[in-house]
Amino acid sequence: MTISDKKKFGELTGENFEIGDIVEWTTWSEQYNDWVPQYGVLLSIENQIKANRIISVSKVKPINEQHAELEFFTLTLKLVNKL
Repeated sequence: MTISDKKKFGELTGENFEIGDIVEWTTWSEQYNDWVPQYGVLLSIENQIKANRIISVSKVKPINEQHAELEFFTLTLKLVNKL
């Protein structure tokens, strides 16, 4: 098996996702002093080189923000609802 044959970091998690799925991530809230779930629609999944390592990166359109598009390490996302 060559390096190109191995799964990229986070890629295995991304195999459970499809474009259009609803996903969840958390952000820290100073107001609640706790982690608060955020939701969005998965736009794309691709492998990128970050810090000399190939990782799986997902782009998500948050449901509660009109024009934002966020980028996440795919491993940090949780599937909420399949397309």
